[in-house]
Amino acid sequence: MDIRARFRLARGDFTLDVDLNLPGGGITALFGHSGSGKSTCLRAMAGLDRATDGYFAIGRRVWQDEACGLFVPPHQRPLGVVFQEPSLFPHLSVRGNMAYGQKRVLSADRRFSLPAIADLLGIEPLLDRPPAQLSGGERQRVAIARALLASPQILLMDEPLAALDLKRKLEILPYLERLHDEFSLPVIYVSHSPDEVARLANHLVLLDQGRQVASGPLREVLSRIDLPAIFADDAGVVIETRIAAQETDGLSRLEFCGGRIYVSRRDEPVGARVRCRIHARNVSLALVPQLHTSILNSVDACVVDLAPTDTPGHVLVRLDAAGEPLLARITRRSADRLRIRPGLALKAQIKAVALLA
Repeated sequence: MDIRARFRLARGDFTLDVDLNLPGGGITALFGHSGSGKSTCLRAMAGLDRATDGYFAIGRRVWQDEACGLFVPPHQRPLGVVFQEPSLFPHLSVRGNMAYGQKRVLSADRRFSLPAIADLLGIEPLLDRPPAQLSGGERQRVAIARALLASPQILLMDEPLAALDLKRKLEILPYLERLHDEFSLPVIYVSHSPDEVARLANHLVLLDQGRQVASGPLREVLSRIDLPAIFADDAGVVIETRIAAQETDGLSRLEFCGGRIYVSRRDEPVGARVRCRIHARNVSLALVPQLHTSILNSVDACVVDLAPTDTPGHVLVRLDAAGEPLLARITRRSADRLRIRPGLALKAQIKAVALLA
């Protein structure tokens, strides 16, 4: 059940012009700088903005086909939408707000129950409270619960964490991850935060000035070296690892197909899966193993390609570590001194690893 989205929509000097084939499950992130067209694309999917040249379908269910004059209005589309502002009804309790999401769905068509969603999002203790007594993160979780209880075929989320401080973001991120783990429901997630995208997404669409510049599985898109302007200083990859051992010196050993890395001790048990992000700026290269260094993490890699960056005098190097892509950002002088070229075998030294889950 893939998602097909083609929109051409003009707004003054801005034009959205995208043609997307997206997976029918998992979390697809729409990422780009402010004004790139992320929210406009999501609003077109919801039917809130009507593209004069548009087509939108989930599997065989077509909600818009302008070539045939078909346009299903937003209130007739089985979808859920979560915006930056939760917009809860102040006169209703948490339970009342959640129950409101069920009213538009026949009992026989309801996919989720209120108790199950309350448990999933950790809001059982809040059910009898009014929205005024909730934190920002709690209000957003209630908004997500209300959207899910409408039994949508797709969940659209427009920067749902943008209005929250760091503490509240960290509070709600695990619940968003549970949406991915618990349901096959496709989620379209708009964000300008590389860390959110790296932590949550399975599929990534990069937008720039209203047009898609890349679309594909997260791992593949992040490892491309022809898109440095989109990520700027945030270029890097995401890898899936497994906790292989808990060391006696306060470290955990993680293993992935490219080797092993050490991080500060994790609470998860041995065998647990951990997603990590490795920034290109935190990877250095060496032709031979370095013995006198404080860097613990070093893996065998082979150079795939090089590309210039927006920073003068620097290059981005794409590496292959036993099938796992890595990126390194080094100076052009270092690249010349080490004679970095495709096919060269070397050591990739990872100075820092960002744990995402």
